[in-house]
Amino acid sequence: MESAEIRRRWLRFFEERGHTVVPSASLIADDPTLLLVPAGMVPFKPYFLGEVKPPHKRVTSVQKCVRTPDIEEVGKTTRHGTFFQMCGNFSFGDYFKEGAIKYAWELLTGSVADGGYGLEADRLWITVYKDDDEAEAIWRDVIGVPAERIQRLGMKDNYWSMGVPGPCGPCSEINYDRGPEFGVEGGPAVNDERYVEIWNLVFMQYERGEGSGKEEFPILGDLPSKNIDTGLGLERLAMILQGVQNMYETDTLQVVIDKATELTGVAYGAAHESDVSLRVVADHMRTSVMLIGDGVSPGNEGRGYVLRRIMRRAIRNMRLLGATQEVVADLVDTVIKTMGRQYPELVEDRKRIETVALAEEAAFLKALKGGTNILDTAVTETKASGGKVLPGDKAFLLHDTWGFPIDLTLEMAAEQGLSVDEDGFRRLMKEQRDRAKADAMVKKSGHADLSAYRAVADTAGTTQFTGYTLNEGEATVVGLLVDGVPSPAANEGDEVEVILDRTPFYAEGGGQLADTGRIRIDSGAVIEVRDVQQPVAGVSVHKGVVQVGEVTVGAGALAQIDLVRRRSIARAHSATHLTHQALRDALGPTAAQAGSENSPGRFRFDFGSPTAVPGTVLTDVEQKINEVLARELDVTAEVLPIAEAKKQGAIAEFGEKYGEHVRVVTIGDYSKELCGGTHVGNTAQLGLVKLLGESSIGSGVRRVEALVGVDAYNFLAREHTIVSQLTDLVKGRPEELPDKISGVLAKLKDAEKEIERFRAEKVLQAAAGLAAGAQDVKGVALVTGSVPEGTGADDLRKLVLDVRQRITGGRPAVVALFTVANGRPLTVIATNEAARERGIKAGELVRAAAKTLGGGGGGKDDVAQGGGQNPAAVGEAVEAVQRLVAEKA
Repeated sequence: MESAEIRRRWLRFFEERGHTVVPSASLIADDPTLLLVPAGMVPFKPYFLGEVKPPHKRVTSVQKCVRTPDIEEVGKTTRHGTFFQMCGNFSFGDYFKEGAIKYAWELLTGSVADGGYGLEADRLWITVYKDDDEAEAIWRDVIGVPAERIQRLGMKDNYWSMGVPGPCGPCSEINYDRGPEFGVEGGPAVNDERYVEIWNLVFMQYERGEGSGKEEFPILGDLPSKNIDTGLGLERLAMILQGVQNMYETDTLQVVIDKATELTGVAYGAAHESDVSLRVVADHMRTSVMLIGDGVSPGNEGRGYVLRRIMRRAIRNMRLLGATQEVVADLVDTVIKTMGRQYPELVEDRKRIETVALAEEAAFLKALKGGTNILDTAVTETKASGGKVLPGDKAFLLHDTWGFPIDLTLEMAAEQGLSVDEDGFRRLMKEQRDRAKADAMVKKSGHADLSAYRAVADTAGTTQFTGYTLNEGEATVVGLLVDGVPSPAANEGDEVEVILDRTPFYAEGGGQLADTGRIRIDSGAVIEVRDVQQPVAGVSVHKGVVQVGEVTVGAGALAQIDLVRRRSIARAHSATHLTHQALRDALGPTAAQAGSENSPGRFRFDFGSPTAVPGTVLTDVEQKINEVLARELDVTAEVLPIAEAKKQGAIAEFGEKYGEHVRVVTIGDYSKELCGGTHVGNTAQLGLVKLLGESSIGSGVRRVEALVGVDAYNFLAREHTIVSQLTDLVKGRPEELPDKISGVLAKLKDAEKEIERFRAEKVLQAAAGLAAGAQDVKGVALVTGSVPEGTGADDLRKLVLDVRQRITGGRPAVVALFTVANGRPLTVIATNEAARERGIKAGELVRAAAKTLGGGGGGKDDVAQGGGQNPAAVGEAVEAVQRLVAEKA
């Protein structure tokens, strides 16, 4: 029975029994505690916890899941894999233990003709939690399973949770006896290789707290209702129904192994090491395609790093199997063909998936070449010193410069008989992250002791932000720092940090720059505010200088923002939201926000994309944005419970920490995002948005920069002036400019080629004279000298080789010529075979000359090239060559 048929039967069985069929949720977990969905019940967690009322009492699904804690074991055993499908049926306060057990038995043992899986009842063994008398009684007395095939196990085996605080409960597992060829008898308590678990029925009735492992956590209490969460591993059932030894031989993985075999010529089953690599390739490529299909892009953080890690393991294992060409396109195609039968969206999204995967392969192959050389050198140095451990700084260099995941370095080092100083590596990684955090904190707090800000928060509370509705407002000075030190007062000219009990000033955050303005003290003092930060959550620190008078703690004040600046920033921030939505519409959900900066009249927006955005697409995005402006849509904001905000479709970025209530900014019917920034009241207030272009700022991340409002108008006005000037110069209409300018550039290029041809001919004309003037140095014909300044490296090389071939008669010959190009000295040196037989090598001569010139160089024995920084040293370099030739001759 094929995997697609197993899936179809599951969903049909439960749908016929009153369950609502729910499509698989994305692998991108909608849960701040998870990177990826690791279990079938994850999408239903809010229902189990009672946070959200379930729309249906009975639900069934086949959920895509990814788990990577045991990634190093993938391939080494046939039981570990990173991607799997979990068939589940769920009851939210409806049926409980007896209902779940009856359904499971009926589907597993029902005949194939009647829609079941047709398993032999006498090969099924049951385990229950050690204290669960009720479950055992149902299996024994209601279903009729003999008591000797029911075993009780402890919390480690028969108590389920996600490994993090949340729903949990005792479970009962159904195990299939694969026969004596898989080991001794005695049930799953004795041999879980022979008695393989296929279905876990979780009786979800409790909530667990923090704790490690499968047993070390407290039970906090009962859930609001008793629920059922079951999970049948589709791959494990496929293994049994298809009569194969392990999951790698099932239909959806065997075809990938077959393709890897075709590409490498290495047959599965030929040797253990190659089998491990083939299994790694099959598992990891399937997981990669499923992750990319759900919108994950390779990166160095979070789920992007998970994808990068498994893709690069797969590619490297193909290299270990002997592949020398690109392989990802063929492997991705195979996965899409087999998994597309269950997930048609993979077929529909094929082009994007292939683009992302191929870009990562190209990046890694380039990194692998350079990184492998670094690793090989480090391994050689370590072994030469008698060491057995590769230093942590080498592993860090490979990760930071060449994108080597640490597990890849571990594997490659192990192949050379070395371990890796993982503690040292992780220490350097932490230091790097700490430096980044410290740099960000310095911007927020200067170098002040954060305890000063915390003390203010402890005594006066957090700062109340009034800037959503007010541009100015009365306040009280509750904290004051002068030059980073707490002070009761500050005088004219002092650099100060002022903390108010309430403020209309927006503190920099969420990509929006801070407000500027003035704080007028009741005593007549005035503070010019240049920046506002929140070094401690909830405490807004106004940074500026006292222009007039004395400021004291406790004084009354009037805080006034620069309204022109605020409105300009608000236009930019609203334009950012529109740009985000327009890019998602054009490129899909992978164009998720990766950063932004909203400043007066302009903004930049970073987003995920594996390739450059075509100019035509960017033009369409810009047009769409400006069409939305013309619709005069209202921009509104409201505070909602986070569950309600997500239900309404508000975009929430992974990695952001949200409280129970969030602020949702809505732009008509076009955009809805979680956002704490300030915005315009209507899209018409933006006036105009002009996208200046897009560029790459990192692997898989692009940046759009744009102007808004008057700044956009001024840009277009300048562009119009330039176009008018160009039309006057070329005597043509604006629409003719591209063709006319292209024609001028083509003529210029032709002229440059002609000039270059004349220059090369002139240089080469000197060849005969240089050859004729060769010096005799102990029987070696030596030609040295300088050629006209500005001669390029290619022309110099041609001249040197021409002179060398003109020295005939079998004489040893060395030609060393110099020039100065762009203010830097350059040399090319060549030797003939007779000279090399005497031990005179071009590379050695170049290194001597380049050292004199203040630079470096290298090449082969017959011809080499070098350069330096000091043109005045050319004469000394010539002498250095002459001396070395004389020594060698």
